[in-house]
Amino acid sequence: MSVLTSIARNIEDLENLGGLRGTDIANITDVSKATVSRWRTGIIKPQPRKEMILSDLHYVVGRLQDYYTSEEIRTWLHARHPQLDGERAIDLINAERTIEVLRVLDRLDSDGYL
Repeated sequence: MSVLTSIARNIEDLENLGGLRGTDIANITDVSKATVSRWRTGIIKPQPRKEMILSDLHYVVGRLQDYYTSEEIRTWLHARHPQLDGERAIDLINAERTIEVLRVLDRLDSDGYL
């Protein structure tokens, strides 16, 4: 049995809990699907910026799973949101603007409307 790296565990969580596919993760991090596969197997490690994007995405998915199913999380991440000025959460996470996504989630935690 192989020991999963923290990156591999995060990718597994993104797929299982967030309903994301390897292609989604590749698109969000601006890498190829093959690169995501190599991260998953531990052949290579992501560059620091890509690792930060994965970490932020993992955190957001963890917050969303309190409210949504994995399929709904994937949809939520890809949808344009009025609360994000019509932008998509995945684009903001990629642009290192995760804090804007987290503000929307904070409103959800406060029983706000999403």
